[in-house]
Amino acid sequence: MPRFHCPEPLRPGLELALPPGPARHVQVLRLQPGDALTLFDGRGGEYGARVTHMGRSEVRVLVEAHDPVERESAIQVHLAVGMPANERMDWLVEKAAELGAASIQPLLAERSVLRLAGERAQKKQAHWQGVAIAACEQCGRNRVPAVLPVQPLQAWLAAQARPGLILSLRAGTQPLAAHAGGIEVTLLSGPEGGLAAAEEDAAAARGWQPVHLGPRVLRAETAPLAALALLALGTAGPGNQGV
Repeated sequence: MPRFHCPEPLRPGLELALPPGPARHVQVLRLQPGDALTLFDGRGGEYGARVTHMGRSEVRVLVEAHDPVERESAIQVHLAVGMPANERMDWLVEKAAELGAASIQPLLAERSVLRLAGERAQKKQAHWQGVAIAACEQCGRNRVPAVLPVQPLQAWLAAQARPGLILSLRAGTQPLAAHAGGIEVTLLSGPEGGLAAAEEDAAAARGWQPVHLGPRVLRAETAPLAALALLALGTAGPGNQGV
């Protein structure tokens, strides 16, 4: 059954016009009045709904029963990532949403190839939020992870109230699996080339724990997803090291 995110608070008995994106999708699917779909507003659970009107510029639906089903991970993993370049960040956001990330913080690190600021950064944030919404529509999540505004890594790090974990290339770090558990964690991962030494040192000085994913070197967009899968899905075991 088609699933769509609707930012308006939903309740049984509410009739509303779908937002432009879902409305276009319903039109492409050629749904007709009376056809069923599923809506979620990100506030928990999902709702059955039925199409009541199909117009050229408006699609209206009637919200039916609420199903309180949740499909969230037992641990909230907040990803803070040095943005990889080109379409790799899109792919990272999509898969992180599917795997259960609680939030995604794009960071501008010393070695970042992708440099964003001002209006361009705002447009990218809005685009990535849309990618996350589409991923949740597809995978069944009813809570959409927030894609936060782009920040310089050092400024973001200085504002953090509590330390988390750093994916590190340095020797002597513990495996990430040793830190699996708990109910909430922030995971910091670098861009292409990894975090600079000064960035890792600054995080470590604030209590962040460096961890590794094993003997292999993963790409900047792959490493945080492998770590997220281990933490959020509970697939503890040997892994790979990210760059």
